[in-house]
Amino acid sequence: MIIGGFQGFSLIDYPDKICAIVFTQGCNFRCPYCHNPELIDTKRSRSDGLEEEEVLSFLERRQGKLEAVTITGGEPLLQAGLEDFLLKVKGLGYLAKLDTNGSFPQRLEKILESKTVDYIAMDIKTSLDKYESVVRKKVETAQILKSIRLIMDSGLDYEFRTTVVKPLFEKDDFIKIGQLVKDCRLYVLQGFVSSKTLDDECLDMHSYSDEELACFKQIIEGFVQKCTVR
Repeated sequence: MIIGGFQGFSLIDYPDKICAIVFTQGCNFRCPYCHNPELIDTKRSRSDGLEEEEVLSFLERRQGKLEAVTITGGEPLLQAGLEDFLLKVKGLGYLAKLDTNGSFPQRLEKILESKTVDYIAMDIKTSLDKYESVVRKKVETAQILKSIRLIMDSGLDYEFRTTVVKPLFEKDDFIKIGQLVKDCRLYVLQGFVSSKTLDDECLDMHSYSDEELACFKQIIEGFVQKCTVR
């Protein structure tokens, strides 16, 4: 597995747990507002990042202090060695959280069957009819739908989440998103911070106001069990 970055401590990336974060290298989407643009290139060489052994050694030393490991990216499901890495993480006694964009349901299903994850966070980029305009890649939206269903039927803890970038969203988008994730346990609206983005044009974009986010939250609450703003 190609690791593009590592953070040894976080209080916010696994709900209610102290965790470390492993950033995998490579993503199949090109969201212009991506806040980890250095992780997008799938051709980046392994020598530019960390070796698995270094990360696992750190995790072994932190047993009893850390509780969980979050695997994010990039898109972790691009990594052929993801399942083996998760097995090693679980073997050290950690809870494991997987972040995904939901575009690889077959690979996601295999991970779910391996029982190597405890929590899944899937990004819902926008309403299905606008997906390609946001991620700037060809998308089979049926794959997104399949991943949503797999996660909701998995029996695991999970969340769906959307980074809300102005002016990419309208009220109707949240009605459509609510219908996509209807009856899900948790949906999170994430404010956008323009400190670092893939496309420089997004540096001038903003998140919506607290009042606007509250309006979107109210729309989503009509569809899901719980909605929060982060």
